[in-house]
Amino acid sequence: MLTYAVRRLILSIPTLLFISFVIFMLLQLAPGDPMAQVPLTVPPEVKQKMREALGLGQPPLVQYWKWLVQVFWIEPQVLIDHIFGTAFSAGDLRVISWQTRSPVMDIIIQRIPQTLWVVGVAYVVAILIALPIGVYSAYRQYSVFDQAGTFVSMVGFSIPPFFTGPLLIVIFSVQLGWFPSIYDTTHVVNDWASFKIQLQQMIMPVMVLALQITAQLSRYMRASMLDNLRQDYVRTARAKGLSEAVVVNVHVLRNSMIPVVTVIALGIPAIFGGAIITENVFKVNGIGQLLLTALFANDLPMVMTLTFIFAVLIVLFNLVADILYGVLDPRIRYD
Repeated sequence: MLTYAVRRLILSIPTLLFISFVIFMLLQLAPGDPMAQVPLTVPPEVKQKMREALGLGQPPLVQYWKWLVQVFWIEPQVLIDHIFGTAFSAGDLRVISWQTRSPVMDIIIQRIPQTLWVVGVAYVVAILIALPIGVYSAYRQYSVFDQAGTFVSMVGFSIPPFFTGPLLIVIFSVQLGWFPSIYDTTHVVNDWASFKIQLQQMIMPVMVLALQITAQLSRYMRASMLDNLRQDYVRTARAKGLSEAVVVNVHVLRNSMIPVVTVIALGIPAIFGGAIITENVFKVNGIGQLLLTALFANDLPMVMTLTFIFAVLIVLFNLVADILYGVLDPRIRYD
């Protein structure tokens, strides 16, 4: 397993380099001008100097090479300097946002906690709810519980976040006044009272996201359980006198988790990517909102770095899913 993991990690390097090059060239072809937001009163010669300062006057391949050096060489040095107090990156030019003129990685690190508070908690809540619902719905197929779960799942699939978000705001914020409609990103949790305030402002965006994720995962879990409940090994286990709880919760559940693990693992990068619509509805100052504002401002370094990070996470969690296959099913071997 270790050899397989190392081999996959080595093979992922050229894959990620190719992905980064494709993303960079697509962004170069995209319409828009980072100088479009500069006031019209700024003289053309000043705009030209600003372009040169941002590196816009250089050929695309030169810009791409500089971005690679900054991301793979300078930024790791910055991290080492921050942890150990060294000065390896002193004087080196980092990846700079065209919109804020600040280092891109510093802005991303500032936004990640807000995204994890909302999207990460929603994903964990959805998994804890969806898996038991899927298991019990499959075991009690066509029961009232199964039909209710199917109805709720269809609602979760059908209603988009830009509808459920404002609907929850109207009901719970405007009419009832239970929860705040705007997420306060400046709020600091340092005691029990501040933690309760944090929970209050998280409830509605977490509900919106958890509804969608639960609908997806519960359907996958139900379908996988139904497929395994009909297998011969289930009848054999029952014939041997094993209890129904052991048959369902040990044998069937373990085999049913194999396809569901793929959905869960590949959904984890979306946590760091944020939820663009939900974050904008509730004014969560997270990664999703950052990506959207960077796209509108034609901030290519920010968009490039964020999309590359998403690509790295997808490749990494693909590997995690493959490794978990071997843990769940001993018959799977990576020799």
